[in-house]
Amino acid sequence: MITLSLAEIAEIVGGQPHDIPDPAVTVTGPVVIDSREVAPGSLFAAFAGERVDGHDYAQRAVEAGAAAVLAARPVGVPAIVVDDVVGALGALARTAVERLGTSVVALTGSAGKTSTKDLIAQLLQRHGPTVWTPGSFNNEIGLPLTALSATAETEHLVLEMGARGIGHIRYLTELTPPRIGLVLNVGSAHLGEFGSREAIAQAKGEMVEGLPEDGCAVLNADDPLVRAMASRTKARVLLFGEAPEADVRGEKVRMTPDGRPVFELHTPTGCSDVTMRLYGEHHVSNALAAAAVAHELGMSVTEIAEALSEAGTLSRWRMEVTERGDGVTVVNDAYNANPESMRAALRALAAMGQARGADGGRTWAVLGQMAELGDASLAEHDAVGRLAVRLNVSKLVAVGGREASWLQLGAYNEGSWGEESVHVSDAQAAVDLLRSELRPGDVVLVKASRSVGLEKVAQALLENATEGEVAGR
Repeated sequence: MITLSLAEIAEIVGGQPHDIPDPAVTVTGPVVIDSREVAPGSLFAAFAGERVDGHDYAQRAVEAGAAAVLAARPVGVPAIVVDDVVGALGALARTAVERLGTSVVALTGSAGKTSTKDLIAQLLQRHGPTVWTPGSFNNEIGLPLTALSATAETEHLVLEMGARGIGHIRYLTELTPPRIGLVLNVGSAHLGEFGSREAIAQAKGEMVEGLPEDGCAVLNADDPLVRAMASRTKARVLLFGEAPEADVRGEKVRMTPDGRPVFELHTPTGCSDVTMRLYGEHHVSNALAAAAVAHELGMSVTEIAEALSEAGTLSRWRMEVTERGDGVTVVNDAYNANPESMRAALRALAAMGQARGADGGRTWAVLGQMAELGDASLAEHDAVGRLAVRLNVSKLVAVGGREASWLQLGAYNEGSWGEESVHVSDAQAAVDLLRSELRPGDVVLVKASRSVGLEKVAQALLENATEGEVAGR
């Protein structure tokens, strides 16, 4: 972050210095919330969580080199005490971004936020020093921490923004005002919290409402609810998608035999071919969104196409494809799930299976609960189970409680009988089943909402996986 004295920080956040011998001491290191990540000159922000109270680690943080602690109470070491640590962190981030003057790109959407953010980061890195949200660090704590990791050399700051309710994105955009605001889609994720897709659209559209007149709202031309957000901004609108009127457009979209997207990228400055390394047709929309941002920031269509063709996965557990020594392929997409991303992952699994031909192995869908769907939960889980059958997925393993049983029931009602679908109680039961039945050439997709913890299945399948481990079983 920019160098600030403890006296300046106290003024910015409206805090009271405690046990600070010299207010002129400067914070030159990162702002952190984990005492294990403290570096010399850091500012340690202490939060009282459900299980751990950061104030208990204040002494350790200072001993490790922290210049001071941002705290809600005196902690016996140099500290700036505030009423609200979250609010103070946000105020500090707002000041840092204003003083740096870096170009801020913010994005939101119901699905694909993290994958698109990773694509944008990989494109803009070619254009200049870029800082971006790590993983899904996209809330009122994670976003300021990301912003505070920018330096005077940072040209682009790419920030993912999530929402749990109306007003959340507005608050985040006020902390780090973007010049470019991107809205990907309005889907079913968090339907249980918002109540309707229209309410989700109301929340996501806050992204473009605060953009300046010389800013740019990047909107999905293929999503009517997103496209309608053009009326909610005074900024210039740039459309992306496969619709003919999209400014940044994908044409001749197709898939490689193993499920990777290929398309022609058209921008106002020309066109170029893209063949992605990532798996799944859903990455076409993500790539077009990233391309639109890169175009707005001055990258040529050739540069954008080359970067998209070389881009990989920066965040873990999102369509991570690993082939074991014995030929079993594990697709770990267990970070999160909603109906849209679940359908996209299943289609990618089916494409990977088809690419292996008649002599290839079987496809396995190891699926768990999609959380926060409210009254739509039963219908959505049932539909996913049915889709697995329609895509000719060889084996469905539904993991967990009630929602998993709905997945399995949907598959059963669609015609998946016998051993084609099974319901197991937990991740360990799924691991035991897979270890006993997997054969060389099989492809295994693992996907559920983060709370289910199905990444344990993928990790277990990849531990000590040596050639011939499951051969002949």
